[in-house]
Amino acid sequence: MARLFGFSIGDKEKKSPSVISPVPQNNEDGVDNYISSGFYGSYVDIEGVYRTEFDLIKRYREMALHPECDGAIEDVINEAIVSDLYDSPIEIELSNLNASDKLKKVIREEFKNIKEILDFDKKSHEILRNWYIDGRIYYLKVIDMKKPEEGIKDLRYIDPMKMKYVRQEKKKSKSQQVLDMNRGSDSAAKYVEPEIEEYFIYTQKPSYPSGMISGTGGNKGVKIAKDSITYVTSGLIDRNKGTVLSYLHKAIKALNQLRMIEDSLVIYRLSRAPERRIFYIDVGNLPKVKAEQYLREVMSRYRNKLVYDANTGEVRDDRKFMSMMEDFWLPRREGGRGTEITTLPGGQNLGELSDIEYFQKKLYRALGVPESRIAAEGGFNLGRSSEILRDELKFSKFVGRLRKRFAHMFTDMLKTQLILKNIVTPEDWELISEHIQYDFLYDNQFAELKQTEMLNERLGSLATIEPYIGKYYSNEWVRRNVLRQTDSEMVEMDDQIEQEIKDGIIPDPNAIDPITGEPLPAEGEMDTLGDVPLEPDGAITNGQLGKDTKKAEI
Repeated sequence: MARLFGFSIGDKEKKSPSVISPVPQNNEDGVDNYISSGFYGSYVDIEGVYRTEFDLIKRYREMALHPECDGAIEDVINEAIVSDLYDSPIEIELSNLNASDKLKKVIREEFKNIKEILDFDKKSHEILRNWYIDGRIYYLKVIDMKKPEEGIKDLRYIDPMKMKYVRQEKKKSKSQQVLDMNRGSDSAAKYVEPEIEEYFIYTQKPSYPSGMISGTGGNKGVKIAKDSITYVTSGLIDRNKGTVLSYLHKAIKALNQLRMIEDSLVIYRLSRAPERRIFYIDVGNLPKVKAEQYLREVMSRYRNKLVYDANTGEVRDDRKFMSMMEDFWLPRREGGRGTEITTLPGGQNLGELSDIEYFQKKLYRALGVPESRIAAEGGFNLGRSSEILRDELKFSKFVGRLRKRFAHMFTDMLKTQLILKNIVTPEDWELISEHIQYDFLYDNQFAELKQTEMLNERLGSLATIEPYIGKYYSNEWVRRNVLRQTDSEMVEMDDQIEQEIKDGIIPDPNAIDPITGEPLPAEGEMDTLGDVPLEPDGAITNGQLGKDTKKAEI
């Protein structure tokens, strides 16, 4: 096989012959089954949804342009990514990581560098929106091949239409095949796990030509090593067809139904709104051909045809075709009454919108957004968390799952950065990666109310357990399990308390009055004995020394 473009952090340890498994290692971020030969398998989709991943991503992007669908997507993204003037949308959390403070500090700095390369604080909304709509996201990790220890130099976004993730079984050499045949009598050798090759294929044009690998046709693609690409999917997999799906996939049918019912409503209103006329034209005893010709002349003189285009929403004048949705022209023979004009009443239920509202709610349910968030329905209710609707609770958990899945992108980038800079080894990363978490900035109404109530409950528990601190419980245990403070919060709070003690904002709990034996008050506070002002060091001023000596002795 030709050398792949990009870099590889390190080859995985080769499996020992004692590892027996006929099933290859599954791919948790994509499709489990691997490609054995050829390239993009195409098939006929009976449901008419998609044939290839290219068609699927294109459909998702078309859906995002629909107003109702775009509104639901914005609700999800605005809840998941909170833009604040002072805080970053996401921070790394290392409380559960059993490592030195120096290593934690280095990991935080490298994570900050990755966010700066991505410009995540400014582009976080667009990055998450692209991932949510397409169901996958690709970033090329650019490094200096001559100085890889300098880490990632740039992170470049790649259109998913131009990338394809490939997993296929490595072809064995003839010598290996002969060796396997000689081992055929050994039952264990028959079930040695097959070796899987993983890489990406990139093309300049967003298409899936059949000859990208073999070169038999189309634009030849570039094979890129797996470690050079950050690849994160939505986690939704169609196991029957072997395709990664987007969170918009289950809303395809609901959106099509909404579009159809909206177009049919507009057409019905245009056709039934006007009061159409019925013309009875007296043709006397003219022959049939002459009568029809005379009728057409009268029609062309008075009729006016309006046509509605569902694609553009335009209404145009078209006199070329006769339609039953317009005036009716009927000939009347001699002997009957003369020319007569009557009216056909318009529709009476043109204001009925229950069908539209039903399909709007169905679309929001398919996208996981509460129905109460549809425009012009209800207001902002700020009450207790027990008064929050169940749909809002489900929506908050749904956004939490999105955040956790999306954070895999930072985990992969951070892994490459730490290993290239020799901060950790690949073996060490496997141990610490499970304990690295991410803290997103919250702006959810339910989350804020819940956090306030939880804080009140914690302070109440703290007041109850305070007499037992130092006897049955330690300060650190109370801070971790009662107040739920993380390592970084503990360090930050200790630094702030120490600084406020130096500034005299709060009293020093360790400072003791040599006379009374009680803690000294902070700077600027008044002494309780005669309201004597204190100096910064807690001493009585010289002007009051002789006057208040007896009071102090008493």
